[in-house]
Amino acid sequence: MRNLNCETVLAVTGGVAAGPLPAGEITSITTDSRTAEPGCLFAAIPGARSDGHDHLLQAAEKGACCALCQRPVAAPIPQIIVPDTQTALRALAAWYRAQFHLPVVGVTGSVGKTTAKEMIASVLSVRYETLRTEKNFNNELGVPLTLFRLREEHEVAVVEMGISGFGEMTRLAEMVRPQIGVYTLIGDAHLEFLGSREGVLRAKGEMAPFIDPEGAVVVNGDDPLLREHDFGRRKILFGLGEHCAVRAVDVAAEGTAAMRCTALVQSRRIPLYIPAFGDHMVYAALMGVAVGVALGLTDEEIAAGVAAYETVGSRGRVIEAGTLHILDDCYNANPTSMKSALESLARLPGRHVAVLGDMRELGPVSPALHRQVGELAQDMGAALIACGPEAESMATLPGAVWYPDRQALIDALPQLIRPGDTVLVKASRAMGFEAVADALAELGRNL
Repeated sequence: MRNLNCETVLAVTGGVAAGPLPAGEITSITTDSRTAEPGCLFAAIPGARSDGHDHLLQAAEKGACCALCQRPVAAPIPQIIVPDTQTALRALAAWYRAQFHLPVVGVTGSVGKTTAKEMIASVLSVRYETLRTEKNFNNELGVPLTLFRLREEHEVAVVEMGISGFGEMTRLAEMVRPQIGVYTLIGDAHLEFLGSREGVLRAKGEMAPFIDPEGAVVVNGDDPLLREHDFGRRKILFGLGEHCAVRAVDVAAEGTAAMRCTALVQSRRIPLYIPAFGDHMVYAALMGVAVGVALGLTDEEIAAGVAAYETVGSRGRVIEAGTLHILDDCYNANPTSMKSALESLARLPGRHVAVLGDMRELGPVSPALHRQVGELAQDMGAALIACGPEAESMATLPGAVWYPDRQALIDALPQLIRPGDTVLVKASRAMGFEAVADALAELGRNL
């Protein structure tokens, strides 16, 4: 790490040393004692299921040189005591990020953040040594850990920023301080806390004041809320509409394996091969193009970066299992991402089956939104299979079937799925629908 030792941690966090502190450089920072290593700083975070203060001995045994704590702990490791570990960690992350003068791209939105982050990083990696957010480290604990991974060799960073309430984005953006802010889409996500799409925009818009005044915001020009909103920064629109500065034309699917299109940027025409399926991947590619152009990449570099994209986990992954075509999009769900997934389903061959689970954190409008999604699936000609207490509002739709829990659904799949079917699997993360996708794949291999 750059210029970081225990004395600096004391100064930045306003902490108090509980005993002598080591003089050497801190090599890394972790909040998980299982990943502690020689020379690291272990930050003890109190959590709902586990309190980091209970794991100082394990961190010490793995070689941690110091611990950041809210209270002294009887463990053989030097400690810096602060009023709130998480607040101190954010302050330290903001200080550490300021040691690096490099372009940082902050990515947020209601849907597609991880896909956009991966696509943008894939494009930028063609020319630059690029740091990107790993796993789901996009919240108030994950973003600091991402920033602490910055090293001398990095030339650009792509940081995913996820929130569910007001004020969270302010705390994230104070650390990240992006040169370019990317907004994927404003949809019906976290309505239980944010109230409406306008509330979602207001919460995610908290990033804008922290974007470099000489930088830019890259926004979905096909989203009316984003298109019309004044972020106070130079705005670059991407999308399919003619008003977009970065626009896709000649969009076509190559079976279930890929998408093709041409990106238009002023007089530039960039043919793109996108090695993943779904209309949403075209938007992800356009975000990669917009950021690539802003950071000086050539057409050839941008096209190579888009072509090098790799699908992450259960995000629009197509599984071919026997005669079944399974669209595994069960990482998360809200009404906006459901609509996009159903549109992708409609492009695929075979009888269409929509296996849809609960969409969480929608508040009082949840029953109406679940029913609307079910109606949309049926309007698109899909057989509707719903699962979960929130999704029960779909059960009254003609021809729909509903199961109270995941296991009941899995047990019923052999009676519901036919050879040659194309099946969409999608629900909020807490539903654990990866098990449904796995069960479908196993069924397909035996049909």
